[in-house]
Amino acid sequence: MRILLTLIVALTVLAPDARAQTYPDYSEIYVNDFADLLTDEEEDDIRSDLKRLRSEEGVEFTVVTINTMQDFGHTGAIEPFATGLFNHWGVGDATRNDGVMMLIARFDRKMRIEVGSGYGRSKDAPMKAIIDRVIVPQFRNDNYAAGIALGVDAVISDLTDGKSAAPADPLHVKIWNGIKRMFLAVGNWIYLLAAPLLLLPVQAYRRWKRDRARICPNDQCPMIRLDDHSEDAHLEEGQIVEEHLKSVDYDVWECPLCEHITIEAYKAWFSSYGACRSCSFRTLEAETTTVKVATTTTTGKQRIDYQCHNCHDTYTGWRTTPKKSKSSSSSSSFGGGSSSGGGASGSW
Repeated sequence: MRILLTLIVALTVLAPDARAQTYPDYSEIYVNDFADLLTDEEEDDIRSDLKRLRSEEGVEFTVVTINTMQDFGHTGAIEPFATGLFNHWGVGDATRNDGVMMLIARFDRKMRIEVGSGYGRSKDAPMKAIIDRVIVPQFRNDNYAAGIALGVDAVISDLTDGKSAAPADPLHVKIWNGIKRMFLAVGNWIYLLAAPLLLLPVQAYRRWKRDRARICPNDQCPMIRLDDHSEDAHLEEGQIVEEHLKSVDYDVWECPLCEHITIEAYKAWFSSYGACRSCSFRTLEAETTTVKVATTTTTGKQRIDYQCHNCHDTYTGWRTTPKKSKSSSSSSSFGGGSSSGGGASGSW
């Protein structure tokens, strides 16, 4: 029995501390995008709205994104984690307890809008409606930036009874902001539709150069461009993989007299695949994970995991991200507010 008790005590002492509940430290009071879902420009737009809400209405509203709650030792429902994080940071005024936190756990596919205890349960239904009708439909299409931005707008509207917190901007600024909001709302696909229209002249010239006749350098005979099925016999395996990934497109021209072969490569203008260090084909995929978020006082760190779809080489690289400038961030502290668990949650 004594040996058994000794083993139990030893296992308890040596148990990994990953099970302990922890919370991330905030780098500012408005936007803490630990999951890297937003571009710098998108962060600035949201931060501007949240700053205006705080300056004009006195309400602290913070947006937080994380990859998983398990990264901080939590498994299960998002509600206790959100309440704990809210109270750990002290979101909102300590007297009024009117703070708001929008928390997104990307790979858990869960989110919550947590509100301060000063609201009681009055915001549970409105926040649930915003999550279900505004935010989650965007998240289901992986439009995280749009869902967050539209959700922030909807929450601010509810908190201010529909009153716009925006100052009286000039008309041209209002029009331009409206256009940006429209593009953001309909999703990234509209950019893909608009981009070809701007590139039509360049595409036309490139197509002309690609389709013009080729002359065999050996016998001056007009060459024939092979179809997709026939050209594979003349391509390397890596080139075929490039075509499958649409990172490079190949044209194979053959002389009908001497069977001379000319292979021409056309790199895709927009491709997420790079050149592999081992096989040199454009079949390398990179996935970036933010390990440490940059703040106004410390640099950040990102891990880049590379995988080649041709030779299957895998390796990892690291990138240091610069400190955030104090002009685009805020190093001030929250007001010491607390939450008793009010708000709403959603999943997608």
